[in-house]
Amino acid sequence: MRIDTLPHHDPMTPPELARVGLLALATDLCSEADLRRMLPDTVGLYSNRVRHENPMSLEALRRVADDLPRAGRDLLPGLDLDVVVYGCTSGTIALGEAETLALIARSRPCRHQTTPVTASLAALAHLGARRVSILTPYRAEVNRALGDYYASRGLEVLNVSGLDMDDDYAMTALHPDTLVSAGKAAMADDADALFISCTALRASRAVEQLEAQLGRPVVTSNQAIAWHALHLAGLAAGAAAPGKLFRTPAQGSPHD
Repeated sequence: MRIDTLPHHDPMTPPELARVGLLALATDLCSEADLRRMLPDTVGLYSNRVRHENPMSLEALRRVADDLPRAGRDLLPGLDLDVVVYGCTSGTIALGEAETLALIARSRPCRHQTTPVTASLAALAHLGARRVSILTPYRAEVNRALGDYYASRGLEVLNVSGLDMDDDYAMTALHPDTLVSAGKAAMADDADALFISCTALRASRAVEQLEAQLGRPVVTSNQAIAWHALHLAGLAAGAAAPGKLFRTPAQGSPHD
């Protein structure tokens, strides 16, 4: 048997302008496809899964910290990443935002770290929104913790409206039209913006319709992640990026 080594000349392929790593929950059906749709083709998106099981609770979400270091280490080892995201809003609340960011940095060194909480707070500040309504799929315990945290970060949280769910698969099954109806019901008359929490929701597909009907900005967890990752990397949005968030000119440093 002859073993040959053949010459090859690969065609030139466009270089990636940035690499984004996503640490997603094992039960997340939505965020990878959602982010890929919103990020431009020149940004690579690479994911790994963190151990988690339904039903979702603050206690279950805190246990994710036990597996997050393993998931981070196994995310493209040996290659540089520009941004690493922990893709769970309620999980960030359960662990604590600062603690989550520090855990990402230790688990998977990279240029920047973000979470849906970090990204959404930056997005709301970017839009100049201070008085907010929040829509979530969560139950009351998680909604209270989330509302308290966003209020502690300087926002006036007028209301947190939840759908009383604790199953990621069921959350992703919600049709965007359902989220439009829920968003309209959740939006307070004097709110500057609506934040729709949860990376499991297909809420980014409801943004344009909601903004047209509400006349105010709408920020969702996955939309905020995509925007913040691009913001941190100093890159422009893709054509499929929805909402006023992506159309509002950037202010200040890309590292804000």
